[in-house]
Amino acid sequence: MAGFLDKEGTIAGPGFNRWLVPPAALAIHLCIGMAYGFSVFWLPLSRALGIKEAIKCGPEIGFFQELFVTNCDWKISTLGWMYTLFFVLLGSSAALWGGWLERAGPRKAGVVAALCWCGGMLISALGIHLHQFWMMLLGSGVIGGIGLGLGYISPVSTLIKWFPDRRGMATGMAIMGFGGGAMIGSPFAADLMKYFATATDVGVMQTFIVMALVYFVFMMAGALGYRVPESGWKPADWSPPAPNASNTMITQRHVHVSKVWGVPQFWLVWMVLCMNVSAGIGVIGMSSPMLQEVFGGSLIGLTQKYGELDKIQLAAIATVAAGFTALLSLFNIGGRFVWASLSDKLGRRITYIVFFVLGGALYLSVPGSASAGNITLFVAALCVILSMYGGGFSTAPAYLADLFGTQMVGAIHGRLLTAWATAGVLGPVVVNYMREYQLGLGLPREQVYNQTMYILMGMLAVGLVCNLLIRPVADKHFMTDGELAVEKRLAHEKASGTVLYANANGGTTSADSGLAILVWLAVGIPLAWGIYRTLLSVGKFIH
Repeated sequence: MAGFLDKEGTIAGPGFNRWLVPPAALAIHLCIGMAYGFSVFWLPLSRALGIKEAIKCGPEIGFFQELFVTNCDWKISTLGWMYTLFFVLLGSSAALWGGWLERAGPRKAGVVAALCWCGGMLISALGIHLHQFWMMLLGSGVIGGIGLGLGYISPVSTLIKWFPDRRGMATGMAIMGFGGGAMIGSPFAADLMKYFATATDVGVMQTFIVMALVYFVFMMAGALGYRVPESGWKPADWSPPAPNASNTMITQRHVHVSKVWGVPQFWLVWMVLCMNVSAGIGVIGMSSPMLQEVFGGSLIGLTQKYGELDKIQLAAIATVAAGFTALLSLFNIGGRFVWASLSDKLGRRITYIVFFVLGGALYLSVPGSASAGNITLFVAALCVILSMYGGGFSTAPAYLADLFGTQMVGAIHGRLLTAWATAGVLGPVVVNYMREYQLGLGLPREQVYNQTMYILMGMLAVGLVCNLLIRPVADKHFMTDGELAVEKRLAHEKASGTVLYANANGGTTSADSGLAILVWLAVGIPLAWGIYRTLLSVGKFIH
């Protein structure tokens, strides 16, 4: 079994259809992307004992006591720590084991990711059964978070090597799946909880078990579907562009992951991603309350402001806001593919300039459209902002490959994800504290987000400066030919004596077309179902 999982066993033979690899990556990313949708469990878990009403803990029960208490329900704020652990562990595990992944290969990393993510959910299910929150933190938070990190970066290097002619598009397809995971998982979980719920059980434990088993099948299929090209493989009719003044940002050499901490360009890209994500994740975290508080009763045809609405009216605008959040998720996902694909034409540096300049202008426009009561401009601005938030994630791996080469881009991407972990704390903290500060000053609710928008625009300005400072990597940072040969041997790369040909449109000449259609349907049908369910929510907002 160990030999079957080894990287040598995943080297593709002649005529392999490279379009079989993206759906394998999607199968894993669509599963681990449910990390975004875990909030669907918070409300039922907060009344896991009381069922209809939460059994509140006494004032003597602090956070650490809540980890072990069995006679009262968990607070939603306590449950949110699982979400925090997801992204802290995602970044740290990707950074720690990225180098191992490059040598072990994507199949072994994908199998470990499946065991961690799905095994973590099963441990969490036991924690729900025993009402032990520490088991949920260990299961989904820590072990599942490690699975997140390994699963997230497992296809990056492989896809970039299979699609040297379309780096952005290839990584955009996979990372689009991570954004789409909650789009499938959230309604799936909601349906399962409704099915398993009884008068004495909220149905979350059973839902975790079913989802873990389903995800395990999909993730294992994806991991076993990974193949890596032979060293030196390239599509037919394509050659690496010759160095010239227009593409000096694209190198044909390679930086070792162990040296990347000392390369200035890495830290500039780190800041670029951190600022882009901090601004975007801040909007995601406050999108629903912001829409409700800014537009209040106008969302349902009334003139009252948010603070003047009764409970029934508040429930009505909350439903509208849920549709708005669903609409943002569609732009987040679509942006991951569209912007990354555009970066193949525009170049990564110019693409990020667009993110920061256009994004800054849109953040600046939000207070004006809000004060004018123009909901169309307000929504349009945030939709484009969220598309660029997603596009920043999917364009980053191709940016790294351009600057540092493809040999260890997966491991370098793992190090870069520490920027995401940082942004996951920085963005929401800035937004939430600014909101509370503005409310404390007595500002009306519809105005408390204005200063926040200017702060987020400032973050994008910092990112723009860092992006403009990026230059080609100095020769001293690249591996020598001897060092590269050693690394290729450690990575178990098999040198190709011939080229595995693909035709001009990027498809292969192999007879795998039928199989490619089947595997794309296997990931496409669940994704289409998730989009359909999301569009139902969007329809309520538009109506």
